[in-house]
Amino acid sequence: MTSEQLVRLASLLKLMRQRSGLTQEQLAAKSGVSESTIRRLEGGRAPNPTLLSLEKLQEALAAGPEDRRELVELLASGRGVPVHLHPDGVAGELSGAHGAGRADEPGEVQPGRLRSPAAPSAVLVRDEVLSAARDVALEIRRRWRLEEERRQVHDPFPLPVRWRRTDPALSDHEANVERLPPGAAPPDPYPDDLGGDLTMVADFYRRRHSGRLVVLGRAGSGKSVLTIRFVQDFLETRTALDRVPVIFSIGSWDPTARTLRAWMTERLVRDHPHLAIRAAGTSMAGALIEADLVLPVLDGFDEMAEGLRGRALERLNEFSSPLLLTSRREEFAEAVDTAGTPLVWATVIELADLTVDDVAAYLPRTARRNGDQGAQGRGHGRGVWDSVTERLRERSEEADGDGNGGGGGGTVDPLTGALRTPLMTALARTLYSERTGADPAELLDAETFPDESSIEEHLLAGFVPAVYRRRAPGAEHARDWDPDRAEQWLGYLAHHLAHPDRERQDLAWWEIGDFLPRRQRVLSVALTATLCAALSTWVMDLLISRLSAWRTLVEGALMGPAAGLAFAAVYGVMIARGGGTFEPMRVRLRLPGRGPGPDPVRGTVARGPGVRGPGVRGPARAPLRVFAARFGTVMAGGFVMGVGCACVLAVERELAYGALVLNLEVLEGVAVNMLVFGLIFGAGTGLVFGLLAAFEAPLDVASVADPISLLAANRATVRRQLVALVPLLALSVAFGGGLIVALLDGFLGDLNWEAWDGLFIGAVVGLGGGLSYALSFTAWGRWVVRARLWLPMTGKLPWDTAAFLDDAYRRGVLRQAGAVYQFRHVRLQHHLGRTYRRAQAERSQRWAPVGAGRGPTASQTPPRTGPPSGGPLSGVA
Repeated sequence: MTSEQLVRLASLLKLMRQRSGLTQEQLAAKSGVSESTIRRLEGGRAPNPTLLSLEKLQEALAAGPEDRRELVELLASGRGVPVHLHPDGVAGELSGAHGAGRADEPGEVQPGRLRSPAAPSAVLVRDEVLSAARDVALEIRRRWRLEEERRQVHDPFPLPVRWRRTDPALSDHEANVERLPPGAAPPDPYPDDLGGDLTMVADFYRRRHSGRLVVLGRAGSGKSVLTIRFVQDFLETRTALDRVPVIFSIGSWDPTARTLRAWMTERLVRDHPHLAIRAAGTSMAGALIEADLVLPVLDGFDEMAEGLRGRALERLNEFSSPLLLTSRREEFAEAVDTAGTPLVWATVIELADLTVDDVAAYLPRTARRNGDQGAQGRGHGRGVWDSVTERLRERSEEADGDGNGGGGGGTVDPLTGALRTPLMTALARTLYSERTGADPAELLDAETFPDESSIEEHLLAGFVPAVYRRRAPGAEHARDWDPDRAEQWLGYLAHHLAHPDRERQDLAWWEIGDFLPRRQRVLSVALTATLCAALSTWVMDLLISRLSAWRTLVEGALMGPAAGLAFAAVYGVMIARGGGTFEPMRVRLRLPGRGPGPDPVRGTVARGPGVRGPGVRGPARAPLRVFAARFGTVMAGGFVMGVGCACVLAVERELAYGALVLNLEVLEGVAVNMLVFGLIFGAGTGLVFGLLAAFEAPLDVASVADPISLLAANRATVRRQLVALVPLLALSVAFGGGLIVALLDGFLGDLNWEAWDGLFIGAVVGLGGGLSYALSFTAWGRWVVRARLWLPMTGKLPWDTAAFLDDAYRRGVLRQAGAVYQFRHVRLQHHLGRTYRRAQAERSQRWAPVGAGRGPTASQTPPRTGPPSGGPLSGVA
């Protein structure tokens, strides 16, 4: 709305309120609209007023016909669309730019139809929640638009992705899908609109009265591309109260452990950390879910563990809100059989294969290089695919001439069968249209490629080498990676995404370090803490201690392993309890009252020091509860560190003075020191980490738009945290130690805590403990130690892993899904994983003869026709 229209709206609302004799506070109580919203509306500071708020206000003010008409005219002129007036007030936008071609929104009560139980009701949605939904919609649209560009979806034109009606046994009754009441005339069992293509998917969905759609298709048939296009087109016509379509990879959901809403909330916070901000008693992500402002687009139902699909379908039936689900047909049919019911209220469609004409129209236009000599140098690569497309058409006509179209008693041509999915057609484009000297006519060789699977394996095997033989697009300083090494590194990542119980698709940078075996992970923590503690001891000894060089060397050599064992013990306990994985911190450190900064909800600049704006709250946490939780957790680890420090001092005293450690009096003193140092270290570290919670604020929208941005944001957060931790830990141990010693002196005997010794110990704990924590117990620190040092040293990954992942994304091998990467397609992930395991098995077999003479004789060992016991997975780090 223009400023003039806002002034007119403000004057009208204020006049209506004065006529009714209500104050702003009374109007808020009567209408349910927040007082801050009323103030902004009457002050002309609400450029996008929600229709729902205005409807509530006019009902509370008992607006007359003239006032209602003027209000509708203002809204229509401000939004540029007609607004229909119901007898009881403003109802919403039903035509014009936002309404053309739209069916009734899912869940609305239409004449002769039932209401969906989970439909948005006429209750107030807080302004900050609507603002957050708008920000998420803008960010999602930007992300998936870039993803379409990476996949070259529109170059030269989108491959046809058509759908048709599937087996009625996999869908609900048509009357249920259409939300018809009992006794209503039965719907057409074969509606005319159950067919379409990629450009129609959003409009097709909006015509589903239940708002629930299942898309089935074979692997590589274009389900993911369809969901991306659906999100883009849906957001094009989205209004303020429309749901925001969000793509979730449902393969990572465990329906036996988490509800769908809880799982989606966690994923929203992971991919949009600014949604951790508190709103209406929950996180902003939870508020969006509760307000029914999120439309789940659940991609990859078939990628769930086989034993979980039936349970997942039951959970989805309990979730009555609109959704879109994609799956392969066989896996969805099995889940329907297991659950004994299809997805309730859902329309089920199935994607069709590409035709020979589709492939023949697409591939020649992708070859923009000049043809070979046989093509007489004709431009735009028109000769590259001519022989292939002509042969495909001939074979298609021959199959049609058999009377069975290649079915029944006939067989489908291998190349035609391989290229019937958009995935394989796109891979063929990469291998032959975008490489110099590549001839696709080799795919017609029946001896080399006797069947469809051999062609598919050839296309999958050639994809990574092909994309790594050219420079990555859109990168100013792109690196040239060796194709063989790149394929090996990608295979290592793909292999470790495979789990016996459930295969994962999400490749999160903070989880790469967990690919190491458990013993190596514990060892990495021990070595990191040992090095940090030893170096900090030596540095502090050289700076402020008066000890000899020999004593300094011994003290560091003892303090390092003690710290390493303590940190490794704490980490081992965490792993044993099912933990040990540290996700990125969704917060940043900020000083209270520091000044204008990014608004964590709207991503704009706040109005002044400490001013968040109306309705905006702090992070989704209770400060006292968070402080108590952190204090208790960290205090336990600090206590272990203190015990280790007391043991080190005892050993040092033995070496320096020759005291008898086995003496009962000495052992009693050591035990007292272990208790006192444990309390000093535990209380000091617990207090510091608990207080740091008061300086945390959610990350803003712009800082975490992709995995690399999240990595950079966490690096900056850890560095700021380290700058605060070192002096705070040093002071808390130094002065807290004096306080604890003073309290326990006499009760535990004569205790001594010299100020100089306290400062020295505090400095060592601050520097060594802070560095050990940052590198061992934060996502960024573990990334540095394991993904940047440990794994590259063993050849599993490149030295600059972050640059490699980003480059793989730019080349189209990986895609971004919020804060994580995923392989372009699960079939590519499976192929790379198999290739890696096969290479590891071959390497193991090459080294097998080295120890052959030490085992049993050949007559005692049965012949072996397959890989060693345990398969190719054994021995792979």
